[in-house]
Amino acid sequence: MTTVKIANLDGKPEIFHSIQGEGKNIGQPSVFIRTSLCNLHCIWCDTDYTWNWEKTRFAHVKDTDPTYTKYKMDELIISLTLEEIYEEVFKSGCKNIVLTGGEPMMQLDELSELMQFFNTKATDYFFEIETNGTLVPDATFEGLIHQYNVSPKLANSNNPKKLREKPEAYNYFSANEKAVFKFVISAENDLTEVLEICETYKIPNRKVYLMPEGTNPEALQKKQQWLIEICKKHQFNYTDRLHVHIYGDKRGV
Repeated sequence: MTTVKIANLDGKPEIFHSIQGEGKNIGQPSVFIRTSLCNLHCIWCDTDYTWNWEKTRFAHVKDTDPTYTKYKMDELIISLTLEEIYEEVFKSGCKNIVLTGGEPMMQLDELSELMQFFNTKATDYFFEIETNGTLVPDATFEGLIHQYNVSPKLANSNNPKKLREKPEAYNYFSANEKAVFKFVISAENDLTEVLEICETYKIPNRKVYLMPEGTNPEALQKKQQWLIEICKKHQFNYTDRLHVHIYGDKRGV
């Protein structure tokens, strides 16, 4: 029986009805299915409970907080069958499904089966996936997904370049009409890296979204003005983190 590893939210799977807070479909009502596990370890990650396990050496900005500890893997993962996931999503009545993480494409086969299962229930589901762009989908997944929200990680993520930048995957998504690219910007000098990636992999400016890094409205607002000016100059799209402005830094919203 196929199961998917889902993030555990206080004893329940982190599957929730909200709005898409970032990128191309910002503001759209969506159901988020947050998978566990990730192949990267961003130092500022706000879903570190999907990868920052005990006995790992990964650094995180919260390490200076004496109350912060790494997570027990067996406590932060719930394995659900396809039927159990569908039943949870069905309650919302929403047909826009966001596969997020962690890195959901680490469970590529399982998510393909999940989308196929949903399509047996209704034909008007829309599936988008949030990925770090390091893994290339297979033909089955490609035929089922409607949108890739690719978020390449920059040096500010603290991931080594050899881990975060995979040419085969970047070239695949750059040429894929289903894909848009979202870059998390911490400081103005991050733009140099973004421009280099876009030039190297021939990513059209119209497919690029720049988003300020921050987990509270104050941090986001400090970066909004200069980041919007950068977007205007280079004909990039600006995206905020709308859910943070509405709900704050909380899970399951």
